[in-house]
Amino acid sequence: MDVVMLLKAAVMGVVEGLTEFLPISSTGHLILAGALLGFDDDKAKVFDIAIQTGAIFAVILVYWQRIRDTVLALPSDRRAQQFALNVFIAFVPAVVLGLLFGKYIKAHLFNPTVVASTFIVGGFIILWAERRYTHPSLSGVGHNLNVGGREHFQAGNTARIPTVDHMTWRDALKVGLVQCLAMVPGTSRSGATIIGGMFLGLSRQAATDFSFFLAIPTLIGAGAYSLYKERALLSMADAPLFMVGLVFSFLSAWLCVRWLLKFIATHSFVGFAYYRIVFGVVVLLTAWSGLVNWSA
Repeated sequence: MDVVMLLKAAVMGVVEGLTEFLPISSTGHLILAGALLGFDDDKAKVFDIAIQTGAIFAVILVYWQRIRDTVLALPSDRRAQQFALNVFIAFVPAVVLGLLFGKYIKAHLFNPTVVASTFIVGGFIILWAERRYTHPSLSGVGHNLNVGGREHFQAGNTARIPTVDHMTWRDALKVGLVQCLAMVPGTSRSGATIIGGMFLGLSRQAATDFSFFLAIPTLIGAGAYSLYKERALLSMADAPLFMVGLVFSFLSAWLCVRWLLKFIATHSFVGFAYYRIVFGVVVLLTAWSGLVNWSA
């Protein structure tokens, strides 16, 4: 295997791991990084989806205690059953719409201009969500809510769902439908579910936790389906390339998830919104000026 290709795989793995669970779109960053590295053929597209599994292993490791307890309690505990049902219900819309429209979306929307535009739009939506979540005139009088030993700001009735255990199946379905917006590259699956969850009344912590849990079946399913569907493009010679991507994706995602859980306890997502807007504008300006050929 070419050493240069392995280095590219490592870079793409780091990009995937650092961006998968932040509201800044891992798919968008992978498309842009792939365009710059010349790593954007059909096999690379399968690679981008497959290495998401490495990031998911990081989530499983971080949340292992909750996942294990839920699985063991499923036969008898109503709360565990409801939680598992909620994750399944939220997962279904992406499966249905992905099978119906996935091919069309990949053919027409996977390009740097679309990614940059959705980066900018998503940034303004995050700013709107955060203003709505914390602004007294929009949400009523806020108060601090202690959940799991952490202090969270709850603005009036906006955060009516403090933890994932307070979610109903209707709440889960709504988050699942919002997740489908992330089929448009640059939207961000994490951004759609976290910010969408906040709009639907989840606390910032609950929305983030549920986004992580929902990512497990969503991304594993997408990776397995992509590998099966495009198996003709792959061979055993590609195994080192995929392994490097998976390992670097896992390591960078593990660090990122642990950092994000600490970050949201005392910070909003406003910084990510400004990052999305600035980054999107830079991509559009460099593309229109010809300075960078993002679609090479």
